[in-house]
Amino acid sequence: MPATVETRPVRPNSLRRLAAAGVVALMASGCLSRSPLTTGSIDASAPADTARRDVGRLAARYEKNQDDVGVAMAYAQALRATDQGAQAAAVLQQTALRNPKNPAVLAAYGKSLAEIGRFAEAAEVLRNAHSPANPDWRVLSAQGAVADQMGDHALAQRYYEAALKIVPGEPAVMSNLGLSYALAKRLPEAESTLRQASNDPRADGRVRQNLALVLGLQGRFGEAEQVLTRDLGPAEAAQNVTALRAFVSQPNAWKAIRSAEKTGEKARPARVAASGM
Repeated sequence: MPATVETRPVRPNSLRRLAAAGVVALMASGCLSRSPLTTGSIDASAPADTARRDVGRLAARYEKNQDDVGVAMAYAQALRATDQGAQAAAVLQQTALRNPKNPAVLAAYGKSLAEIGRFAEAAEVLRNAHSPANPDWRVLSAQGAVADQMGDHALAQRYYEAALKIVPGEPAVMSNLGLSYALAKRLPEAESTLRQASNDPRADGRVRQNLALVLGLQGRFGEAEQVLTRDLGPAEAAQNVTALRAFVSQPNAWKAIRSAEKTGEKARPARVAASGM
């Protein structure tokens, strides 16, 4: 993409995260940003000290029994929470090999591949994570986020639209769809979609950050500041808008946004991750 996502203040020195949430994603985003997996005792938004503590505990349990899907999923999530994405993907790869028909494992593996920039592989894995006869809107949203990061925004939008047929109005998917429109420079549609998403009571701050980005791209910084003030204090919202104004005024702003989206940098727009991904 209800969506379950973390809400973090947007600091001026990390402004480009406004230009990135997902696919609420990955893979929330937007399903590409981090969110709890279907199975496991830790989510990637946990505080770093908690995640570091759990990594050791879960590593020991995983080494004792690598066939335990729940432990493997939780261990991979703890690795992701401590910025060990490659290791998380390796754990999930082995788990997927042992459980090739488990859609939750395949979805988590596909997301982990996308998070480390292996988009073509992620797309292939996600294709096998559900069947047309039993579609999963979270996987469809994840596929959309991957397609966006590969630069195929038309395909991404078809995935999001398919997901919305299953969960109409889901803010996680709507937010990723809005970002996709923005990446395709369809700013009025992006704004309309993100406003609808942000008005949903299930939406979190990253949806509003995306709306603020789109408003900034249109030069409407006062409105962007009002949107950000809802989640940040007035002073911090003003600082972020100042940084956003400086970013948008760059001649290569669009290139930077697209580059961040394609490379999977932390600077990419805040994809909103759907729960269960």
